Amino acid sequence: MTKKNFLQGAAILGMAGLIIKIIGAVYRIPLSNLINDTGMGYFQAGYSFYALLIMISTTGLTTSLAKLVSEKRSIGDYRNANKIFKVAFIGFLIGGIITSTFMFFGAKYISETIENTNAYYALIALVPALFFVPIMSAFRGYLQGTQTMTPTAISQLVEQLFRVIVGFYLAYTLLDRGLPMAAGGASFGASAGAIAGTLVIFIMYLSKRKEFKKELKNSGNYKEESTSVIIKRIINITVPIMIGSAIVPVMNSIDAWLIPGRLQLIGFDEKAAVKLYGQLSGMAQTLINFPQVFSMALVMSLVPAISDAFSLKNYKKIEKMTRSGVRVTLLIGLPAAFGMFILARPIMNLLYSSQGKATIDSLGQTLEVLAFSVIFLTLVQSLTAIMQGMGKPIIPVRNLAIGALFKVILTYTLTGIEGIGIRGAAFSTVIAYLIATILNFISVKKYTKTYFNIKSVFIKPLISTVIMTLVVWITFNFINPMLGSKLSTVISITIGAIIYGLALLLTGTITERDFSLLPKGDKIARLLKSIKLLRS
Repeated sequence: MTKKNFLQGAAILGMAGLIIKIIGAVYRIPLSNLINDTGMGYFQAGYSFYALLIMISTTGLTTSLAKLVSEKRSIGDYRNANKIFKVAFIGFLIGGIITSTFMFFGAKYISETIENTNAYYALIALVPALFFVPIMSAFRGYLQGTQTMTPTAISQLVEQLFRVIVGFYLAYTLLDRGLPMAAGGASFGASAGAIAGTLVIFIMYLSKRKEFKKELKNSGNYKEESTSVIIKRIINITVPIMIGSAIVPVMNSIDAWLIPGRLQLIGFDEKAAVKLYGQLSGMAQTLINFPQVFSMALVMSLVPAISDAFSLKNYKKIEKMTRSGVRVTLLIGLPAAFGMFILARPIMNLLYSSQGKATIDSLGQTLEVLAFSVIFLTLVQSLTAIMQGMGKPIIPVRNLAIGALFKVILTYTLTGIEGIGIRGAAFSTVIAYLIATILNFISVKKYTKTYFNIKSVFIKPLISTVIMTLVVWITFNFINPMLGSKLSTVISITIGAIIYGLALLLTGTITERDFSLLPKGDKIARLLKSIKLLRS
C-alpha cells in the first residue's frame, strides 16, 4: 500500500472519529436537559463501568489484529492472515461473552456497591453492547489490516447515530416511568448502536468475501503458524496498549464508586449524592470534552509525523514538531479553559436553563474548577502522541498512572470534606492531569532534546488568552443587564473568539508559516499580510 493511500485511510478514520466525538459531546446536552442531573448520575455510573469492560474486551486487540494481518498480507501470506483473524475473533467473542455475562449477573451488585442503586437499569441495558462491540471490533480490525478503512468509518458513524437517536428516543419515551428507567433507555442506545454497527461491518465484510477467497487460493507457500504462537504475538501487542487505555476508564469507574459514598458520608442522601455526581460526570465533564475534538485532530497528525521523522533520525524535525505541537495545544487549551472559567455559570445557564437556579449555581462552581483541566488534558494528549511517535508508549502510560493515583487519593480525601464536596473531585481531576503533564513534559524534553522558547511557546499564547478573557468579562457584564444572560453569553463568546484571533495575530503568536499547514492557508496569509495583521 502506498504512503498516499495509507494517509487517505488514516484521514477517513480521523474524520469519522472527529464527527463521532462532536455528535457524542453535543448529544449529552439535550440528554442532560431531558433526564436532569439525577438521571445523568444513573446514566454515567453505567457508562463508566461499560467503558471499562469494553476496554478489557476490545482495546488493543483491534490494533494488534490489524497490525498482524497487515504484516502477513504485505508478504502475500493470506492463509496465516486469515488464521490470525479466526484466532482473534474467538478471543473477541470470549471477551464479549465474559463481560456481558458479568454485567448481566453483576449489575445489581455493582449498583449497590457504588451506593447508586437506581443505576441498575443503566447497567443492565448495556449487556447487549458488551456482547456485540467485541464482534464488531474483530471485523474492524481485520478490514483495517487489509488497509480498507471505509467500512470501519461507516460502521462507527452508524453505531454513533443509532446510539444517539435510539438512546434519546427511549429516554424520552420512558421518562414517565421514572428517571432510573429513562437513564436505562439512554444507556440502551449504546446497545442499539453496537447491533447496528455490527450488522453494517458484517455486511461489508461479506461483500469482500469473494476477494478474500481468491487471495487464499493465491497465497504464498508459507508455513502455517500454530495457534499458540499467534496468541502469544497478539498478547505481546495487546497488553501494553490495554494498560495505557485502561487508566482513564479506571479513573472514571473509581469516581463512580467513590463519589456517591463519600458525599453520603458528609450528610447527603443517596439521591442528592447521585445528583452531584451526575452534574460532574454527565454535565460539566461534557463541556471539557469539546476542546478535545480539536486537540485530537492534532494528536492524529503528530503520531505519524513524529514516527516518520524518528525512523529517518531527523531530530531537528522532531524538535520543530514538538515545539509546534505544544504551542498549538496551548492555543486550544488556554482560551477554552479561561473562557469556561470566566463564564462558568452563564454557560451552564445557557445550556441547562431548565434545571433550576440551584443546579445551575452548583454546575457553575464545579465547572470553574474543572475548566483548568482542559489545559493539562490537551497537553497530556499531545505530549503522549510525541512519545508514541518516538516509540516510547509506556512512559506516558506510567506518568498518567501516577496522576491517577493522586486523583484517587485526593478524590477520597477532598470529596469527604464538608464545604468542599463534589468540587474536591473536580479539583482532583485537574491535579491528576497537571502531574501527568509535568512528568510527560520532562520525558519529552529528555528524549527529544527540545529547547522551548518560553516567549513564543508559553508567554505569547497566555497574553492573547488574558486579553480575550478581559474582553469577554467586560462584554458580558456590560450587556448582561440589557440583553439577559443567554444572549449575552453567546455574544461574549463570539466577540471573545474574534478578539483572540486578532490578539494571536497582533502579538505574533501565529505566523505566516503556521498558515501553510491550513487548506488555502497561503491565500489567507497573503490577505492578512496585505492589511498588516500577519508577520512573516
